[in-house]
Amino acid sequence: MKKIAVLGSTGSIGTQTLDVISHRPEDYEVVGLAAGANIGLLLEQVRQFKPRWVSAGTAELAAQVRAEAPSDVRVVHGEEGLRQIAGESGANYVVCALVGSLGLTSTLAAIEAGADIGLANKETLVTAGHLVMSRAREKGVSILPVDSEHSAIFQCLNGEPAKAIKRLMLTASGGSFRDLGREQLKNVTVEDALKHPNWSMGAKVTIDSATMANKGLEVIEAHWLFDLPYDQIDVVLHPESIVHSMVEFVDTSVIAQLGNPDMRVPIQYALTYPERVASPASPLDLLKQGALHFRPMSFERYPCLRLAYESGRAGGTATTVFNAANEVAVARFLRGEISFLAIEETIERTLAKHVSLPSPSLEAILETDAWARREAEAVG
Repeated sequence: MKKIAVLGSTGSIGTQTLDVISHRPEDYEVVGLAAGANIGLLLEQVRQFKPRWVSAGTAELAAQVRAEAPSDVRVVHGEEGLRQIAGESGANYVVCALVGSLGLTSTLAAIEAGADIGLANKETLVTAGHLVMSRAREKGVSILPVDSEHSAIFQCLNGEPAKAIKRLMLTASGGSFRDLGREQLKNVTVEDALKHPNWSMGAKVTIDSATMANKGLEVIEAHWLFDLPYDQIDVVLHPESIVHSMVEFVDTSVIAQLGNPDMRVPIQYALTYPERVASPASPLDLLKQGALHFRPMSFERYPCLRLAYESGRAGGTATTVFNAANEVAVARFLRGEISFLAIEETIERTLAKHVSLPSPSLEAILETDAWARREAEAVG
């Protein structure tokens, strides 16, 4: 039986992870849950799954949980609470479903504890991929991708040698504004941006999908997960989100993974790998789907994707700055402080001020992250 800790249990990926677990209670024991401010839902999860450890976002929120949770539940809080859930709860499998760079130190704590990782927090590898992957190898820990695109590539590559790979092809839905031109983006609203045509996701990821920053983060994540150079990682627009990604091999064969847009499928595969088991998701009916469409990606239309590639190729702390500036810019957009197009401007201006440090330490990464956030907040 796997002992599971879920970091970000009340978010989109976290709730779907627990849904998958609830369908196979004989296979899993939930030993830790960590959430931010959604205490009502967290308490519901505590009552259903009976974890031994629970973490809330702040001391005040933790006090609320402590007042209503069973007395034998250990309640912690904040970033230290996340690290405790990841590294001290007794979990042998940690699902990191946190949003943003918050997932880095808790993922490292899980690796130090020898727990395998179901990784939905792409920012962890974007910010410190060299540290995370090297430490996972040293500890003999598996990092299994939960993102639908990386899960698809992982499945397509199963058993294939690196020398057989010509390129990876990440598919992108195009987000909320995929049919709009640059001129039409000048006056779009937060409400417009949050209407994703295919997926049900949190606000930050939905905005990232519209700017294509999310796909840029996924490109950097794919570089670390699959140990391939950026020249072998492409992105194509695929509005239906049925082909979750593809791999082209040197013999011109292309293998793709298909399925309905349902995150429970890649979540479950990460939990059960190398086995496949019955899923609560609806099966794909290609005859009903009728047609699939693909379009080339444009860096002119989606500058955030260009900036992600440039940051990845620069290496070092450049990707840390890209991620931090994007997080700040998206938060400012959601608060109504800047326009949609100012997101990409904020990232570019912050990157322009940065001189990348090669092979940075964790301390240097955290310092760079803090610097980039201050700079991004100051962009007028």
